[in-house]
Amino acid sequence: MNGGEGFFFLIVFGIAASIVIRLAAGSMDGGRVRQYITGIGGELLESHWDPFGPGWFGEKNARIYQIRYRDREGCIHRAHVKTSLMSGVYLTNDEIIRCPEPQAAPPRPKHLDLPDKQETIDEEKARLRQRLAELDNMD
Repeated sequence: MNGGEGFFFLIVFGIAASIVIRLAAGSMDGGRVRQYITGIGGELLESHWDPFGPGWFGEKNARIYQIRYRDREGCIHRAHVKTSLMSGVYLTNDEIIRCPEPQAAPPRPKHLDLPDKQETIDEEKARLRQRLAELDNMD
């Protein structure tokens, strides 16, 4: 075994280690982003790594994801998320892409509607006295 083969194995080992570290970081990022979204009352629908998303230039440790999530009102958002183990989760370019249709108000019960002609108190008293008199006469 000469020096060239050892160097080759060192490079292959370095590439393999980088891939494993990246996959582990991505796994932790997914949980961190999901926890953040559920913490603000939402539901994470979709998440994709976006290495060239907004803010990538000059960023060394943070990873960027494009996500879709549903907020507590039911609106669907599309946003970019920047996250790393030490910096937390930051949403950028958060835009609402769809909101649920407003629910129509249920019809008002008929017994709550006012009659066309509303009785005055004196008319109602007279009507009730007449009804009581009719009931007394039936006995």
